[in-house]
Order: sequence, then C-alpha cells, then structure tokens
Amino acid sequence: MANTPHTLAEEFPAEVDKMHKMKLENAHFSKIYDEYHEVNRAVHRAETNVEPTDDANENALRQQRARLKDEIWAMLKAG
Repeated sequence: MANTPHTLAEEFPAEVDKMHKMKLENAHFSKIYDEYHEVNRAVHRAETNVEPTDDANENALRQQRARLKDEIWAMLKAG
C-alpha cells in the first residue's frame, strides 16, 4: 500500500501549490481535502482486499470520493 492511487496531487498536478495554500487558509477546504484522502485510502484498502467490503459499500466510497473531488475542483477553479 505504498502508493495509493488517486491522490489529489496526481489528480490535479498543476494545482499542488494552490491546494497547499488553500489548505492553510481555508478551513472548509482543509476539511474536505483531508476527508478526500481518508475516503481515497478506504477505497484503496477495499480494492486491494486489505479491508474487504461488499460491492455496495465500495461503490458508495467511490461515489463519496468523486463528490469530494468535484467539490475540491470547484473550489480550486473559484479560488
């Protein structure tokens, strides 16, 4: 589990500096940024059977990750 795919730095490589700045200056952005990474790690653990789960839960986690990513992207575009 050394490399968890779909990190925000991989998803938005051109926005790494902006994400760092926003994380320091915007509490809501910081919260959803951290939540994205928690959910992303849960998806990765489910996909690799480190923490097996049923398909419905895995799909729900993926949907949550997508919603968080969309919100993060919207905040990056607006800021």
